[in-house]
Amino acid sequence: MVAMKTAVVTGASSGIGAATARRLAGEGFRLFLAARRADRIEALAAEIDGVAVPTDVTDESSVAALAERVGGTLDVLVNNAGGAFGLEPVADADLDNWRRMYEVNVVGAARMIKTFLPALVASGAGAIVNVGSTAGQVAYENGAGYNAAKFAERAVTEALRLEIYDQPVRVMEIDPGLVHTEEFSLVRFGGDQARADAVYAGVAEPLVADDIADAITWMVTRPAHVNIDSLVIKPRAQAATHKVYRQA
Repeated sequence: MVAMKTAVVTGASSGIGAATARRLAGEGFRLFLAARRADRIEALAAEIDGVAVPTDVTDESSVAALAERVGGTLDVLVNNAGGAFGLEPVADADLDNWRRMYEVNVVGAARMIKTFLPALVASGAGAIVNVGSTAGQVAYENGAGYNAAKFAERAVTEALRLEIYDQPVRVMEIDPGLVHTEEFSLVRFGGDQARADAVYAGVAEPLVADDIADAITWMVTRPAHVNIDSLVIKPRAQAATHKVYRQA
């Protein structure tokens, strides 16, 4: 009997993470759901017959406990935990927020990779998908802190691919543009619903979490010799990071 493939998805309590977990479960994977909000991942685990493991990617012992639950082999790691905090010019930067963004988006992703790489190699055909952003490709006004974190995360992805080129692990990155999820912009603006809503105002069809989940699932289910180095995905209305068609 063929063993069920396994996947770890961080940030699985909502948005892209939760949608990706559902998609991968639909493809026959056994999901380990990692996020800080235990109640949310426990509900999702019950829905998809997965395993909920409350996890903070910025905490070494928390990630070690997750690894203990996963065991010695792992087929897929989706580094989705992240986030943007604040939107202000460098001159007015909240540097505590910059540190938080770097810790979760960069150090957190690196910690997950370092911890799970042996298990991914042991699977014989592992796959890592780091969820980046178009913010990691083009800087924009007031976004320097998030830009810096996502540029750095992209550097981790590219360096890792070079370092383990002789190992049976694919290293991939997906860079979404404008994605309308229930929490991303709300968190960025500290719960200010009006500012969060303004991000998507007039955009008839922004991407949604399931669009990104669909793409991630496609990436990891390609044959083991096919590496999707980088996939940029934006809504049709977004020609560039700064150029979005908005209806009146």
